[in-house]
Amino acid sequence: MKVHIKVKPNSSEQKVVDFGDFRYLVYLKSPAKDNKANIELINLMSKHLGVPVNRIDISFGKTSDDKILDVK
Repeated sequence: MKVHIKVKPNSSEQKVVDFGDFRYLVYLKSPAKDNKANIELINLMSKHLGVPVNRIDISFGKTSDDKILDVK
């Protein structure tokens, strides 16, 4: 399954906004530096989607605010 994400790093809170059709706006506390935001994103989406962390990969946008997650 492909999940489309718009990430807002350096936010004051963690929050997932679901727009339907596997499109999300995700607020992260971590900065977009040293892969910290990507790690926080994967952990947060794992909890939100109810799948293990090892089943989520960033297939597009590792250095961008627009990302596509591949959930197996």
